[in-house]
Amino acid sequence: MRPVDLSAFMEQLARMSGQAILPFFRTRLNVIDKASAQSGRFDPVTEADRAAETVIRRQIRATFPGHGILGEEFETENAGAEYLWVIDPIDGTRAFICGLPVWGTLIGLMRNGDPVMGVMHQPYTGELFFGDGRIAQLRGAQGSRDLRTRDCGGLAEAHLMTTDPRLFAEGDRPRYARVEAAAKMTRYGADCYAYAMLAAGHVDLVIESGLQPYDIVALIPIIEGAGGVVSDWEGGSAKNGGRILAAATPALHAAALALLREG
Repeated sequence: MRPVDLSAFMEQLARMSGQAILPFFRTRLNVIDKASAQSGRFDPVTEADRAAETVIRRQIRATFPGHGILGEEFETENAGAEYLWVIDPIDGTRAFICGLPVWGTLIGLMRNGDPVMGVMHQPYTGELFFGDGRIAQLRGAQGSRDLRTRDCGGLAEAHLMTTDPRLFAEGDRPRYARVEAAAKMTRYGADCYAYAMLAAGHVDLVIESGLQPYDIVALIPIIEGAGGVVSDWEGGSAKNGGRILAAATPALHAAALALLREG
């Protein structure tokens, strides 16, 4: 199947999942905490998360029965397949619960273990960010436009985002703090939306930890397609999640990575 067909199918998945999600947004939700009592953290899931992933899985099974599926809310299917769909139905569930439109649906596609295509869809704003590692686009009511990251010139001019600095492990906080101290401006929150804004040229660095593959796989082809760089804190592949650094340019990535690697 040609890439254009997969791209169209991925966009279809995003639109269908958005139709499943929006009736729940800014309503009185039934929120379940998936975390154990011993963890001391809040890990929410809503009816909207499960409804969206159910729709996406059903459509993938019907169209590509030989493909695998890895999602946040249900068990992995056919993990060893050549093509593996990686799904986070609502990345930013806390924002969703609070009625803030800085969440999105992540749908990524891996082939032989490598991310090759991804979308981040924000159905409330009607924005769909697409990338295949070579190009990145914003598709919406106003049509499509190509995305390019910004060359901010260096760390001293960089706009940095992280979801919440309290999420870093104790040993990682000083490393992150060095980058924050060097950046021009820092904002917290936004989850996947921060990465989309990096691809669009408004944010220059995103630094996070504790990510799962479904939190990042879809975003890798978008960031790279827009000219950015994304890796783990050791400079390796980000596809397995963990501690993530995304940067607008290779030079900015190298500068931030050097601070993160310091003892």
